Amino acid sequence: MRLGLSRRSPKIRVAVAVVVLAGIGVGVYLGFPAARAKRLARDPSAAAPVKTASHAGGPTCPLSGTPAPGGQVPQRSAIAVKVDNYPAGRPQSGLTHADIVFEEPVEGGITRFVAVFQCQEASLVGPIRSARAVDAGMLDELSDPIFVHVGGIQPVLQLINAANATNVDLRFDPPTPTHLSGRYAPYDTYVSTQSVWSHYNRGASAPSPIFTYSSAAPAGTPVGTVHIPFSSTNDNTWTWDAHSGQWMLSIGGQQATVLDGNPIGVANVVVMTVNVTYGPWVEDSHGGLEVQFNPLAGGALQVLRNGVAISGQWERSSLSAPTRLLAASGSQISLAPGETWVEIVPSAIPVTTTPPGAGS
Repeated sequence: MRLGLSRRSPKIRVAVAVVVLAGIGVGVYLGFPAARAKRLARDPSAAAPVKTASHAGGPTCPLSGTPAPGGQVPQRSAIAVKVDNYPAGRPQSGLTHADIVFEEPVEGGITRFVAVFQCQEASLVGPIRSARAVDAGMLDELSDPIFVHVGGIQPVLQLINAANATNVDLRFDPPTPTHLSGRYAPYDTYVSTQSVWSHYNRGASAPSPIFTYSSAAPAGTPVGTVHIPFSSTNDNTWTWDAHSGQWMLSIGGQQATVLDGNPIGVANVVVMTVNVTYGPWVEDSHGGLEVQFNPLAGGALQVLRNGVAISGQWERSSLSAPTRLLAASGSQISLAPGETWVEIVPSAIPVTTTPPGAGS
């Protein structure tokens, strides 16, 4: 049984990082040396106290800003699960129970998800697929998460082992995955969050917040829809539904749902523009090149909450630091308490919005 990073000594982890960094150029890996000291701090008892916001009724969940279940933030690591988003993998399971979902570009113009769970639980999450280079930069801001995936090409696996995460490759590591009837490989691998926590929580503390939250909506431009055409198979539109107070996702003009039929709707959509590069590694049998970007470069930003869009810039000072969402004035943009969907969009893809009521 291989337990990934959790079984490496500090000296081995540093050696892996040096080997990986020596063989790569620009892209997702910039900034890794600045976070290296944090890689060695594996003792959960040494973790700094978690700063969590509170509301009138008590503490709130660090990754969603919602009231903590039972009035207490669960003292457990975040779980980050790599979930497929190809048409054959839909509808997925577990996405509506996540605190945060990152949607990232991968080879061939398609996208995949990293669904992050901490306060909420999900009895079924998947289908789970292989890791990508862009995962490494996201994992570092989640305070040593448990990263669940199914394999990956060797250079990517080296990056994941060097990241600030417990690497759980379901090909070798527990928990035993569930294979759903009627689903076929590679779209049939699922886990529950409880099974992951039972094997890997190690008495860890809750993660530090990534974003700030406030129920008071900031000023912004009223928006009815935002369109993100990643590709013909991943053509996203988010539509504001004032009745539910959520942004509802459709893909290719069809309402997106999870396996139980519930629609996908979230409190916040964070659109982060990134400059991508391709290669040097081939990811699939069609010759698709690995997508990479610099997670510290910053870029244009749109935050959608409460039916408005706030434009600005995103920035991140180091891999161990959270992403900051800044308005044009330089002030930090607060999100609405609830689930957040982070869209990581290559700069070549046009993101367009329509005003409320347009085309209705």
